Amino acid sequence: MPKITVKQIGSPIRRPQIQRDTLKGLGLNKMHRTRELEDSPEVRGMIRKIPHLVEIVSEG
Repeated sequence: MPKITVKQIGSPIRRPQIQRDTLKGLGLNKMHRTRELEDSPEVRGMIRKIPHLVEIVSEG
């Protein structure tokens, strides 16, 4: 399955709890950390919920 690299660019401070939980679900918890995840509809949906906190670094 293809992979996608996601980087956290925003702080979860003063964000709703659901957005914090979404970051934790992606495996991100500190600024400028990156994670390589499976490119699935579930992961894409989580990224779509918090586009102001994460960015897609690479796809493939």
